[in-house]
Amino acid sequence: MPALPEPLPDATLARRARLPLRPDPVVLEGSLVTLRPLRLPDDVDPLWRISNGQPVRIGPWETGAYDADELVWRWMGSGPFAAPAEMEASLRAIDAGANQLALCVLERGSGELAGFATFMANSPGDLKIELGNIWYSPAAQRHGANTEATYLMLRHAFGLGYRRVEWKCNALNERSRAAALKMGFRFEGIQESHYIVKGRSRDTAWFRILDREWPGVEKAFLARLS
Repeated sequence: MPALPEPLPDATLARRARLPLRPDPVVLEGSLVTLRPLRLPDDVDPLWRISNGQPVRIGPWETGAYDADELVWRWMGSGPFAAPAEMEASLRAIDAGANQLALCVLERGSGELAGFATFMANSPGDLKIELGNIWYSPAAQRHGANTEATYLMLRHAFGLGYRRVEWKCNALNERSRAAALKMGFRFEGIQESHYIVKGRSRDTAWFRILDREWPGVEKAFLARLS
């Protein structure tokens, strides 16, 4: 019979008591983007305008008209939204989550909203947390916003003492899976029939970074960001 792992150090176990179920609000500053807590209802119209398919400019980034379902919402749990009121209901449900923190991603130079992300599925007792609900306006995609925002969130989480940070996505979402691997997350497998999303069965691809892996992953992030 396999032996049980050795008990974790007291200092590691003590970190669990310091971490709240709902992550504390935080502002994270990078060179390209700033992350700050969602502000309702003020952020609803700006978030809707940058994700509804209309041409948009965000600081130096811009795009013409686009398919909002294809480029933003297809793999998300909600959207696209026909009107701001529909988006507000979705954002309020996310913001009300007892174990998550909703963040807006801003293009730093202009201070204009560019996307959205959350710390979610927080489990302080297990020292693990997930990055999720991540989307960006097509105007901000492929400019490094997601890479830097993810780095800032990872650095914050591991700095707080988490042992594991997760990334999960629809197994069919090839762009999200490729992004996770490119940023240093390790693929753990596919959980079949994990959710029902928008009336369809969803298989979920699981990725993670562990605290012991973070120094090497951070070094690779900094090389990319430089």
